Amino acid sequence: MIFALDPLYLSDAPTWKVLVITLLFKVLVAFAALLVSVMLMIWWERKFIGAMQNRIGPNRAGPLGMLQTLADGIKLFFKEDLIPEKSDRFVFKLAPYLSLVPAFLVFTVIPIAGDFSADGDGTVSMLGERTFLQVADPHIGILFVLAMSSVAVYGVMLAGWSSGSKYPLLGSVRASAQMVSYEAALGLALVAVLLQSETLSTHGIALSQIDQNWYLWVTGFVPFIVFFIATTAELNRPPFDHVEAEQELVGGFHTEYSSIRFALFFLAEFMNVITMSAVMVTLFFGGPSGPWYPGFLPAWLMGFLYFFIKLFVFLCVFIWMRGTLPRMRYDQLMDLGWKLLIPLALGWVLVLAARDVFADRGFGSTAESFAVLLIGKDGGLKNQFDRPVTPEEIFSLIDVMPMRMQEMRQDK
Repeated sequence: MIFALDPLYLSDAPTWKVLVITLLFKVLVAFAALLVSVMLMIWWERKFIGAMQNRIGPNRAGPLGMLQTLADGIKLFFKEDLIPEKSDRFVFKLAPYLSLVPAFLVFTVIPIAGDFSADGDGTVSMLGERTFLQVADPHIGILFVLAMSSVAVYGVMLAGWSSGSKYPLLGSVRASAQMVSYEAALGLALVAVLLQSETLSTHGIALSQIDQNWYLWVTGFVPFIVFFIATTAELNRPPFDHVEAEQELVGGFHTEYSSIRFALFFLAEFMNVITMSAVMVTLFFGGPSGPWYPGFLPAWLMGFLYFFIKLFVFLCVFIWMRGTLPRMRYDQLMDLGWKLLIPLALGWVLVLAARDVFADRGFGSTAESFAVLLIGKDGGLKNQFDRPVTPEEIFSLIDVMPMRMQEMRQDK
């Protein structure tokens, strides 16, 4: 079921080929590439913000300081691992992994390359077998992404609760409220994409955006804006980093952590930035698809280059926001989520659904259809009803709209 949509598992390929392609070319490469990407992401963020603030940034370890993150990781690995006396020891040790593992699992369902040209099907050839360049492509791929992002909050929440200290506890309470609030807006923005793609497969969503038919403009930009803001809050990135606000909570939910457990939280945080940026590229920007596929380069390589460029732009935007925007107050954060983003996302989903209903009934444009419904040839709802209109009456008007359209065309 997990791998069902990948043609590799639907073919008659020998078992050894399936194992080699899955374990060696997919799982190991994806894991190694993600870890290296996190290391380079941390380095690039420090260099980027350093340039914004007229500083040099890391420049000692390795060329241009690129090995500084590796040096910091090695240092943290050998530092003393402290466990508070009043902590819940088992939960305290488990929490970092609950944050890290979901971040990696989300990346496994993201298509990072493939033949996404006009005539392509998003596959690539490995050992003579056609397959997708993603670890897995389940039927419920995008729901799997939502599930993993929901599980990640347990790592932050349990880390603060199990520490036996008030400041980490406050950070974990903030995390719970913040992530639950913005998860609703994020899910509603995602529904707008699913209405257009008609599939939950991440590969299917990327494939349906070939020829620059990106859902960024197909859905009218609003779902992307809502999704981006909600994702920023989910990732605890500035200006929504209240979970680890050092001016208020010492260090937030991870105050009592040290050594490699402390490093795992930040590894998960930066890994989440990469994976959620990849999710946004897949949902709204066509994934690995692009406008130009020259004949001298393989289509799958061009797909990877397009994906990497889009992903890199998103990472730079997150870094730019961190170095530019001040932290909001917590009440402003909650107001933005509940009073603006959720109603806006819900209303936009209804507009898109109405547009699809009108299109299915054969109307020329959404604006024309709404005009017929609300104004009509003989005055519409306002003149026909001197009382609140019931849903049954609205649907009865929708049923007679084709006749009204025909009458309007004859009058013209």
